[in-house]
Amino acid sequence: MTEPSINTPRPIAAPVKKRYVELDALRGFAILGIILANYPEFSLWTFRSAEEVAAMPSAGTDHVIRWLQYIFIDGKFYTLFSLLFGIGFSIILNNMREKGLNGKKFFYRRMAVLLLIGFLHLMLLWSGDILMLYALMGMLLPLFSSLSDKKILSFAGFFLALPVISDAVCSLAGISLSEPIYNAWLRKAAEFGITENNMAQYLSDSQSYSDVQNFLIQGSIERMYEFVDSHRYFKVLGLFLIGYVIGRNKIYADLEGNRDFLKKIAIIGLGAGLPLSLIYAAHAMNGCPAGSVFHSFLYLVSVYPTGFGYAAAFCLLFLRFKNARIWKTLAAPGRMACSNYLGQSLFGILLFYGAWLGLGKNASLAMAELIALGVYAFQTGFSLLWLKRYRYGPVEWIWRVLTYGRLIPIRKQD
Repeated sequence: MTEPSINTPRPIAAPVKKRYVELDALRGFAILGIILANYPEFSLWTFRSAEEVAAMPSAGTDHVIRWLQYIFIDGKFYTLFSLLFGIGFSIILNNMREKGLNGKKFFYRRMAVLLLIGFLHLMLLWSGDILMLYALMGMLLPLFSSLSDKKILSFAGFFLALPVISDAVCSLAGISLSEPIYNAWLRKAAEFGITENNMAQYLSDSQSYSDVQNFLIQGSIERMYEFVDSHRYFKVLGLFLIGYVIGRNKIYADLEGNRDFLKKIAIIGLGAGLPLSLIYAAHAMNGCPAGSVFHSFLYLVSVYPTGFGYAAAFCLLFLRFKNARIWKTLAAPGRMACSNYLGQSLFGILLFYGAWLGLGKNASLAMAELIALGVYAFQTGFSLLWLKRYRYGPVEWIWRVLTYGRLIPIRKQD
């Protein structure tokens, strides 16, 4: 079977593939964690000084919530999302192989479009974008696809541990890889009158989208600094590779046959990860007194095991209550994950920035998380209604059209 000419103007039949509810539901669960992780920043709460936070009426409640965030949320859900990305890569290769097409070529086109979507998100909505990094690291995945599972997992372990090694080497050498980008960020921020200490004030006082655009311009450089400073690219690539091995072995397609394996991952991951996450939280909440190297080590031994444990426990619950309605409910926002991720950013700036509703002016952490839950509930309902009529979410459809280079029917009756 040959790939149709990209010059054909007429719509083509949408590619038919089997969907796994458990994967869509896990993605929907991950999107919930993502909004809970991101809305403290959208609400401007994380930009506030310790003195401002302590003076808020909700300070006590917010302190407890912040602890819970570090223990149960921080890094764990982006771990899930990254694993699912790697699994998706394996599914794409398998689907293309079955059709006799070049799966890698298709995947590179898909990543190129994702890179564009991420860039627009970064520059137009939110400087905390992760999609660009996903696209860039995703382009490296085909380089590992011909290796054995053992070699891929070895590379994955190396990449996940590399931030700790890099931090240790830089600490001993007295150098900072991110300092040049940090300085470039401060210079650009200064052009707009933005400093590290007035970000919350700047956005809460913003009068128009032009003010927000200025913040996003300098924020894009800050985002690059954050990626380098936290070695996020190594972390993402390592998780992608683990996800790819999971997908290549189709563990998701035979959860029952892998029940014992899932139990081991859940017990070890949560049994070790959650207690260590408590130490990780204590270290973060007290300003990382033992230094960045120790904090990177705590991240390695707490965040990833907990994230893996979440995934395994989720799959075990799916097996135990396979007919429960909750899975299809979670699957709806999961099938529209990219649309909902971008939608969360749109809701965030409209709700919290001064140019619009301005709720961030006095938002507590508790308020931010309650709003996050409300937005997620709305997105879940919207996704359920949307998918009754349409095959894909709006952004997912645009992504497909640009990837295939031709129109694809979106309505279910087409």
